[in-house]
Formats: sequence, C-alpha cells, structure tokens
Amino acid sequence: METNRNFFITIALSIVILTLWQVFYMNPKIEAQREQAQIEATRQGQTRVDGQASTPAGTATNGNAANNLPSSSPATPTANVPGQSQDAAQAGSLTRAAALGQTQRIKIDTPSLGGSISLTGARLDDLQLKHYHETVDDNSPNIELLSPAQMADGQFVEVGFAGNDLTGTVPGPTTVWTREGNNDLTASTPVTLSYTNEKGLVFKRTISVDENYMFTVKDAVTNTTSAPVSLASYGRVTRFSKPLHPSTYVLHEGPIGVVNDKLIEYKFAAIEKEREVAPDRSTTGGWVGITDKYWAAALVPAQATPFKIRFSYFDDGRPRYQSDYLSDPTTIQPGQSASTDNLIFAGAKEVGRINAYMNDLHIPLFKNLIDWGWFYFITEPMFYLIDWLYKAIGNFGVAILVVTVILKGLFFPLANKSYASMARMKLVQPKMTEIREKYADDKVKQQQAMMELYKTEKINPIAGCWPVLIQIPVFFALYKVLYVTIEMRHAPFFGWIQDLAAPDPTSLFNLFGLIPWAVPAFLMIGVWPLIMGVTMFLQMRMNPTPPDPTQQMIFNWMPLIFTFMLSSFPAGLVIYWAWNNTLSITQQAIIMKRQGVKVELWDNLTGLFRKKPKPAE
Repeated sequence: METNRNFFITIALSIVILTLWQVFYMNPKIEAQREQAQIEATRQGQTRVDGQASTPAGTATNGNAANNLPSSSPATPTANVPGQSQDAAQAGSLTRAAALGQTQRIKIDTPSLGGSISLTGARLDDLQLKHYHETVDDNSPNIELLSPAQMADGQFVEVGFAGNDLTGTVPGPTTVWTREGNNDLTASTPVTLSYTNEKGLVFKRTISVDENYMFTVKDAVTNTTSAPVSLASYGRVTRFSKPLHPSTYVLHEGPIGVVNDKLIEYKFAAIEKEREVAPDRSTTGGWVGITDKYWAAALVPAQATPFKIRFSYFDDGRPRYQSDYLSDPTTIQPGQSASTDNLIFAGAKEVGRINAYMNDLHIPLFKNLIDWGWFYFITEPMFYLIDWLYKAIGNFGVAILVVTVILKGLFFPLANKSYASMARMKLVQPKMTEIREKYADDKVKQQQAMMELYKTEKINPIAGCWPVLIQIPVFFALYKVLYVTIEMRHAPFFGWIQDLAAPDPTSLFNLFGLIPWAVPAFLMIGVWPLIMGVTMFLQMRMNPTPPDPTQQMIFNWMPLIFTFMLSSFPAGLVIYWAWNNTLSITQQAIIMKRQGVKVELWDNLTGLFRKKPKPAE
C-alpha cells in the first residue's frame, strides 16, 4: 500500500506540473509578446486594434474586397452589388487620416465611443473606445476597434440589402447616402440617411447609439413602383487582419455566432482551413460577429425574421475574414412600406454590459461573447464574487485575497480531514518503519501489514493529494477570470503591480531594476513569483522528507519549477497562489498541533544544512 501511496502522490503531482506547464505556461508568454508587438507598432506610428497584427503595406488586392456579400440561396434575391473601386497600391497601406479622408463622414461622439460613419455604404469603420487605452498609461492612445478597409488592420461593420432585377440597385458597399437632419451621431441625437434608386425605391435609414456600445439601425423601404418587389437584408463584419499570435487554447478569438440557441465558434486558423461555414437552415433569433480577447463587433439581425449566417475566409487579393448573415426576402407591395431593425455591438466585452444587453434586448446567449470556457459554472461565479468584493473594497488584488480566504473556508472540512490524516500518518511512522524492517524480504506481506495498519489507524494514504487536487479547478477558474475579463485588464494592486492581468514586471536578475539591464523574458522572475516559490517551499517542508527517491526529487524541484512557470503568469494569479500557500501553512500547523504532532518545518529547514552521514561500508 505504501508503494501505491507513493505512486498516487507522484502521479498527482506530475499531473499538476504537466497540466500547468502545457495549458498555462506558453499563454502568458504569448500575451507578453503580443503586448510588446503592440507597443512597438504604436511607436512606429501605426494605428492598430489592440492585439491585432498588421498586414504588410501594399498587399495586392483585386479591387473587390468589399464585394464578398452573403450568398443568396434559390429562395432569396441575388446580391446585385458592384465591387468597391480601390487603388491596388493603396489597399492596406493608407494611414488612418488618409483613409478617413476618402469619404464623407458622420461624426460619432458618445460618452464611450468616438469615431465616424462613412456615408459611402453607411459603413461603421472608424471607432475608438474612450475608456480603454493601449497600455496602463492613461496618456497612451485609445483602443481603435474599427478601421477603414484601406488600412492594413481594417475592420468594419456594414448593413445593406440584396435585390434583383426588379428592385434595381439597392444599398450596398458603394451606395452614397444622403444625410438628413443631425450632423453628428450622439447618444441623444440619432442620424437619418436616405437613398432613392433608379426604380423608385426609397430607403430611409435611422442610426442611433446608446451611451455604451450598441448601435440600432432602422431601415424603412417604400415601394413607389407599380409592381411588388422582394428584398433581403444582409449584414457583415469584415476584418483584414488577425491577432499577431494564434489565440490560446483557453481563449476563443475569431468568428463567433449563435444559431438556434447553439453557440458556434471558429478560430481564425480553422476558418482559413474550412474557407466557408454556413448552417443549412435559417434561424429566427441569434447573432454573428468576430471577437478578440477584450473587444468584439457583432450583428444582431431582426429576431423575428428568419436568416442564415456564414463564416468565411477570402484570400483573393488581400486575405480577410468575414462573419455575415442574409435574411429571408420580404415582399413589398406597390405603395407600401416595410421596415427592419438591426443591432450592432461594437465595443468592450464588459460582463455587466453584455449581460444587460442579453436580458434587456433578448439576444440569445449573448453572454457567450465572453469566453467563460467549459468550466463556466466555476469561472462565472468566481468572477462575480471577485467583482462584488472589488466594488465593496475598491481593489481587485485585495478582492482576490479575500476570495482566497472564502475558498479556504469552503474547503476547510476537506482540507481539515486531509491534514488530520497526514498528521496521524506521521504519528505511526515508527510502526511503518517497523513493518518495513520486519517484512523487508516479503513485499506482499509488507503491503498487507501496511493496509491493516492504515485500516486500524483510520488513515487515508493519499490524503496529502487532496489539498493540491482540489486547488486545480479553483486555480484554473481564477486564471480564466484574469485572462479573459476586461475588468481585470490594467487593474492595479499596490506598489509596482499596476496590472493584475500582466506578469510581475520586476526581475531578480537585474536586482529588481537596480541594474540597467533588459532581462530576457525567461529570466523575469519577479518579487511575487519569488514569494510564491518560498511559500511553496515552506509548505512542502512542513512534512518529513518522503522516503521514496522519486518523491524526494519532485518535492525538492517543484517550488523552483513553479517559480519559473508562474513568473510569466498574471500577477493576480501569483498573488493568489502565494497567499493560498501562506494560509495552508498556517492551517496545517494548527491541525498538526491539535493532533499532537510535531511541526517539522524548522527541523527540515535546518536539516538541509546538516552534513549527511556517510553510508556504512
């Protein structure tokens, strides 16, 4: 049984190390590289979306980048929209100012958003988030979520119509709308656009926006002709770049949507391989868009009208990604009018705001725009608890410390039994040594005697694994919260920790900034990772050194391995781990004293410096 115990402990600890290394270690490194690339791009004067890569300037285009509208089925009209004329040499190479200067525009000015709408296509392609900056410095540039197609990192949202020969030219990418009334779009002043085609169809579009990130596009079509016409509406989110580094396994970035109450996600690499993904049947209710880690652009069609969605990748000319929808056609009789509403979300994925939109506007599963993951039943409650404490305390770091205490309280009965069992095992160490010596040559009888001893003393030989194992889902949930929620982005703690979602910026190898040396990323072992490593080392020294050589090696090396691993983790996670270790040490010491067992911490520490006796010859 002793061998089994050693085996189980070794396997458990190995799983912890491998899981944390494979799942988490590379992700923070990728994030650090992404942030560095973003800063470098800003220094070079490039305007970019946070975390996106720039397509090389001057990339060739076929001049038809804006013509990839949703395909019409036999039951729907053909999209009769010409391609947008664009100089191939300019495609993807213009500065923001030059790109914006090519069309007439309507200014957007709300408490949360700034930017403009192009009157050509009524396209939303210029949007800045006023409350979010590229770095922790409030003087750094605002996040620019949407950009004109002529820029390397262009991304836009567009709503239009698909017509046929009877309808004539309908609003699409090249339509130049006429502005009526207000010149600026604000939270209190919508704008109205109009367009009349050669057949006599009159289009009126009213665009409004709330104080946050939701636009409402109301289209009214009046048929002044003598024959009925059939129209279908479309909407698309088109993007000319993808994140600089591939999205990590714990985070979805790319096309996303909901069809028939089912979430559909495709990473950029996956949609490049598939080229086009389109569910066969129409749906009533749902949405479609493209998401980044912290930001998203999504279309919510009229929920009562059936529509089809599609995810696409086009590589003719400039590579681009697109999420779009095409509604079923609506017939408008002569002299009659028809209207349709679309919602456009373009902004930060704030948890409270996303949930409010889902509930107030009845958008199905809209909360899944935030990637809570498979363990959402742990991750979401974890976030809400931390967020509630933050609102009461005013500091996310302190909220994480309080959550750690609460979790310790919840798991106290299990941890108490585990530590008590470990303490009882320590009391019977002399009996276990006696059994090993008595049956040294008969392993079967040795195991039987050990099992009888465990049964008599009511000892669980693998009890020591539980405090570590139960911590894994909590660790993962907190990691997910720190990694995906924008509320944690740029959230300060105290002192040098100004962003709990970023690694500790200090390093032991330049004496925490005293030596002017740019430390390589793998040597960025900051103060908090060191504190975490020390607390883990002390926790493991609370118990006698295990007799098994494999266990000894794991116990000796694990604190050092974890120190290096967690050095690139979000600082908030490292602070949680260090604080949790400290609480565990205190808890274990109290339980051991109550059980009448000596705390081995001091003896184990001093034993490290004692000279080991030479084995007898």
